[in-house]
Amino acid sequence: MAKYPEIVDDLPPPPRRRTWLWRAVGRHLPGIAVLLMTALLAVVVLWPYVVITVPSGRVGVLWKRFNGLDLYCWCWVGRGTVLDPRELREEGLHLLWPWDKLYLYDLRLQSSTQTYNAISKDGVSVHAEISVRYQLLHNSVAVLHKFIGPDFMTSVIAPEIGSQARQVISQYTAEEVYTSRETIQKQIREDAQKSLAANLNKLVQPEAMEQPDPKHYNDFLQNAIQILDTLVQSIELPPDIVAAINRQTEQYYMIQEYKFRVEREAEESKRKQIEADGIAAFQKTVSQGISESYLRWRGIEATLQLAQSPNSKIVVIGSGKDGLPIILGNVDTPAAPGAAPQPGAAGANPPPSSTNPPPSGTQPSGGGSTGGKPPAGTSGQATPPNADNTAAAAGPPSNEAQAASSSPITLPAVQSILSRITGTLLPPGLDTSSNAPAKPQP
Repeated sequence: MAKYPEIVDDLPPPPRRRTWLWRAVGRHLPGIAVLLMTALLAVVVLWPYVVITVPSGRVGVLWKRFNGLDLYCWCWVGRGTVLDPRELREEGLHLLWPWDKLYLYDLRLQSSTQTYNAISKDGVSVHAEISVRYQLLHNSVAVLHKFIGPDFMTSVIAPEIGSQARQVISQYTAEEVYTSRETIQKQIREDAQKSLAANLNKLVQPEAMEQPDPKHYNDFLQNAIQILDTLVQSIELPPDIVAAINRQTEQYYMIQEYKFRVEREAEESKRKQIEADGIAAFQKTVSQGISESYLRWRGIEATLQLAQSPNSKIVVIGSGKDGLPIILGNVDTPAAPGAAPQPGAAGANPPPSSTNPPPSGTQPSGGGSTGGKPPAGTSGQATPPNADNTAAAAGPPSNEAQAASSSPITLPAVQSILSRITGTLLPPGLDTSSNAPAKPQP
């Protein structure tokens, strides 16, 4: 079945009813779009000038272009720099008119290093590197900004420190400047602070202020800049002056060293004197308890210990003090190689005769007799030739030879002495010079 078309009736659909707002928006839509875009552009462009953030440790000084209402205190403020400390912008977010400005100052400790040239008292050129540490006073920042400005370090502090440094250094010689750094930097700080306090107030001009009660700010610059300390980083003198100062200092310390040496020797002399007195007192005390019999007994003990030693030795009987024997050790020292043995020495073989005797039944050459009889004036034995010459060449025996040719000291003699001293007998039949049995003496 076919559907009945609605268009056959030729009746229009009922119109939609719109509110007045939509009618207005639809009518002014192009203008509204332009306005929103303009506002957005203005916010983007003016945001840095309207919304100001004061960082930590800083304070803002307001400068107004026109007289008008201040949004910070909701009060009427004149144009120019606002000098009232209560109008300073503290840390945080602040809203300003876009035609006003806010200058930020750092209240933290600040440091600056400058190099200054000066002349010492004795005319030596000195290059001093000085570091200044300073801080700004909170209530004086606005006045400082109006009469000095943000570049106060270059215009006020650096020239003042340089002037005071030159004046202080001119009072010292080159050597004193080189060695008196602490005194110099302390004096520079004190003089610079006094000079700033006396001269900065002269910069205040009340007639240039458009603030109420301008004379109230006369003393604000007196302590606007607090110089905490001045540190002398380095002092440069000519190389020849530095070398001379170093040599002088070296000689000074050498003199001190010699003085200490003299004192040490004096103390050493006292120590030796005390030691000598102690030794003398010790000997005096000990000598009262040591008798001659005690010393003799100690000698007997030492003799027994030496006699019992396995080393070879020579014992001289009756030659020592108080009848004690003398014992000489290490007598078996081998002779030097190539040295001829001494004649008559113990254990030495007799040297062979320079000539052999003639055989029996012969006559010496040159003899005129016959029958085997010797010539007149000669003994019945044949004398070898050159015998007298050999004996004459030998010469008198030396002391060592005489001592060696003497009969060896046997143990019975030592035993007799030791038996009388200690009552102890050694085993009989032993020779002290060798392990062979002793031979009886005639």
